[in-house]
Amino acid sequence: MIDNHQKNIATFIHLSTFSRFFIPFGNFMGPIVLWISNKDKSEFIDSHGKQIINFQISILLYAIILGTLTIPFFIFKIFNGIDFLDFHAFESFHINIGKPSPLLYIGGALGILAVIGFIIELALIVVASLKARDGKLYKYPFTINFLK
Repeated sequence: MIDNHQKNIATFIHLSTFSRFFIPFGNFMGPIVLWISNKDKSEFIDSHGKQIINFQISILLYAIILGTLTIPFFIFKIFNGIDFLDFHAFESFHINIGKPSPLLYIGGALGILAVIGFIIELALIVVASLKARDGKLYKYPFTINFLK
């Protein structure tokens, strides 16, 4: 039987990811500290702790992949038209705002995708914390299970 104390700890494990807005890497440190200190008390707490840590690691991995895809598009746009063999190339360097590049559109679309992913991440954390409060297990979608 899952008591209210276990439900509250599992809920706080999920909600501790919001500490990233105040503490760098708080979305990893908060759940890890709460999970390690309480994982032996209940299998319910252990499974919720593993889920949120796996989810946060997966989100970090997806953000790194998205960032490595996005950054080259902006770099190619910035250095478009610069001849690196000519030492006087920076005299003719200019930014043309009137004619955006398709690379900028692709990079911008990937940036918008990152913002949408961030909003979905926040919504999923709230849903998981509500499920934990109700005493139910929750599996995050698109999560790679690093901890089993």
